[in-house]
Amino acid sequence: MGVRSRFELAGELWAFLRERKKWWLLPIILVLALLGVLIILSGNSAIAPFIYTIF
Repeated sequence: MGVRSRFELAGELWAFLRERKKWWLLPIILVLALLGVLIILSGNSAIAPFIYTIF
């Protein structure tokens, strides 16, 4: 998946939320995205021990 296709996916998701008025999905998507970023950052970094103490 390239960067362009990821932005297209985000654009389609935003259009879906806006058109169908599914605003309750937005917090769920944001939390899942933040958890994904947290998992990626905790893989091989110096902050990994601090992230592990949260859980």
